[in-house]
Amino acid sequence: MNAIIKFMKRNYKILIAVLCLSLTLFAFKINADKNDDPDPNKDKTLLELLAFVIEKGHYSPAEINDEFSKGIFKDYIEALDPSKRFFLQSDIDEFKQYELMLDDQFLNKDLTFFNLTYTRLMKRMEESKKRYKTILAQPFNYNTEETFNADYEHLPYAKNLTEINERWRKQIKLSTLSSLVTKQKIEEEKKKKDPSYQEKSFETLEKETRESSLKSLDDNFSVIKDLNKDYWFSVYLNSIMTRFDPHTSYFAPEEKDRFDVNISGKLEGIGARLTKKNDFTQIDELISGGPAWKGKQLEAGDLILKVAQGNEEPVDVVGMRLDDVVKKIKGHKGTEVKLTVKKVDGSIKVISIIRDVVEIEETYAKSSIVEKNGLKYGVIYLPKFYIDFENKDGRDAGKDIALEVERLKKENINGIVLDVRDDGGGSLSTVVDIAGLFIEEGPIVQVKSAGKKKEVLYDKDKKIEWDGPLVIMVNSFSASASEILAAAIQDYKRGVIIGSKQTYGKGTVQNVLDLNQFVRNANYGDLGALKITGQKFYRINGGSTQLEGVHSDVVMPDRYAYLKMGERDIDNAMPWDKIDPADYSTWTSNENFSKAIEKSRNRIAQSAQFKLIEDNAKWIDIKNKENTYSLNINSFKQTQEQVENEGKKYKPISDYRNNLVFKSLPYEEVEMNNDPTLKEKREAWHQALSKDVYVEEALNVLDDLQSKSLVKAGVSPKMKKDKLVKS
Repeated sequence: MNAIIKFMKRNYKILIAVLCLSLTLFAFKINADKNDDPDPNKDKTLLELLAFVIEKGHYSPAEINDEFSKGIFKDYIEALDPSKRFFLQSDIDEFKQYELMLDDQFLNKDLTFFNLTYTRLMKRMEESKKRYKTILAQPFNYNTEETFNADYEHLPYAKNLTEINERWRKQIKLSTLSSLVTKQKIEEEKKKKDPSYQEKSFETLEKETRESSLKSLDDNFSVIKDLNKDYWFSVYLNSIMTRFDPHTSYFAPEEKDRFDVNISGKLEGIGARLTKKNDFTQIDELISGGPAWKGKQLEAGDLILKVAQGNEEPVDVVGMRLDDVVKKIKGHKGTEVKLTVKKVDGSIKVISIIRDVVEIEETYAKSSIVEKNGLKYGVIYLPKFYIDFENKDGRDAGKDIALEVERLKKENINGIVLDVRDDGGGSLSTVVDIAGLFIEEGPIVQVKSAGKKKEVLYDKDKKIEWDGPLVIMVNSFSASASEILAAAIQDYKRGVIIGSKQTYGKGTVQNVLDLNQFVRNANYGDLGALKITGQKFYRINGGSTQLEGVHSDVVMPDRYAYLKMGERDIDNAMPWDKIDPADYSTWTSNENFSKAIEKSRNRIAQSAQFKLIEDNAKWIDIKNKENTYSLNINSFKQTQEQVENEGKKYKPISDYRNNLVFKSLPYEEVEMNNDPTLKEKREAWHQALSKDVYVEEALNVLDDLQSKSLVKAGVSPKMKKDKLVKS
């Protein structure tokens, strides 16, 4: 989702050159400090360096004032104690005196607030170790009627030790209760399979859950103990950096190394990108072709509660650092990991996944052919806008999509569906190449850097690879480069955009700057890196995709429609704005363009399947807001059973079949005969397409876009000479 969009190397070098030139005096200043002070403060140097780089390199740096200070305070305290289980209200009251001073402390390299909060956090964590050990020493009574509220955002801080002890007790009890109910189900299933099996007693299972919870918490606190002060300082720095915008962030040295590995394209484990949501680890994105993606059980938005290695006891990961959760989920190919997750609909499920290497091949474009109503269509799936900047002969999305289009044309197709759902972006240059396949020539995207004139990126190749009916499929997880492609096709009226109400809404460009290059002769060790927002891109009609994303021509209901998961749901996201439009002309060969959109909207409005999906989305939204859990075992079971029973109403969504047969292209059929693995992957993809109501509707739109005279003659549409008109 937060893919780094590499702009032109020329622009990046200009930014570096300006910063390096400007920082020459800055470097001397730091060196002077070093000479004056025999024990220079690395943390103060970092604050000074970050303030300067932000001022010179950020697209639109926020004003550093009291509002900015309030934002730092809120984000930092939430980062330290997201579930409000460490700090007391008296701590927060003491911290509050600095709420409007953090802007000045940032500029003045003042660490008073950081030192105060760090010292207090260490003290409260040490107290908590004794607390959970005492709680878990005695069996829980699951017959009492009591509840726990997990709405941490609106939960007040505990007023005293009695209140915080009670909060810990209930939170741990909820965790053990969930494990206990799962264990009971497993015992029941074993008994069903083998009537002679001797089920474990309630007392035994109850004790096992407490022992498991104790081990999980011991492990968590052991990890926390190993975190040095530098780690917590990087948390503080990020609370400052992300106030400039959500995509500007500081990478400590260790994080910078992991980022370098991440963007190299090497993926392993279950194939999922994770993020933190309060005290929980949330599934942010599933990697195409990965084990989690293939399993179809894990979804974006799911919260991971526990992780188990095969048949071992699950470890509670609520409150655990993201890095440590990732370490527990990762593992060797062929090994099993079991995730206990809270689904987006509120149900709790244990999902088994066999780890595997996510092959790079599965992140590349691929296509399929399907026949419908006597016509032949091509479906191209693009999971990301990839490119190899180091090897001009390497694979890139632009060249691969052009090749897929050429292959489809040889099969005499009558239309193309280009699927960029869940595509988090990538290289901006490939967007220009891909959009250029469908127009004669013209601007594709406008890019603006701070204090500079806009730059317009053009398709200058007059050749049109495909001039027939075109549909672009998007959803709320289509971001960055995906949005630019959809916006360009929409502005030219070249094709129909179909999908979620709007795409993600990320209209900014980030670069990663190594901070070490800006400080000379300073023996501070590795200072890390800064991911900074340096540019913003705009549609050719002048509007930004920031916040607004791209609004689909045809809106199809989806399960996530009411969940807050887009850029517009982040409080300090950069604003939407508009610049002058580029000079472009719209496509006029789509004689049925407006009629196709109208017919699709009518079909969706009358579709029982889409009505069910819309109802499901509303139900998920309601369940997602329910944060109060009963700690009575019977009530807890009843609630879970109720959720599962209500969820059965929506089973036809996953059982749906569109009765279409998707096939590989001839060249791939030959490859599949010699490669069983490729055959398995393509058959799995084709099966998924045959269950996809969204793809079915996209093909219906292609039907409606057909030129009646051309369809009657049995030929695919060709380009009209005078097809462009001034917009």
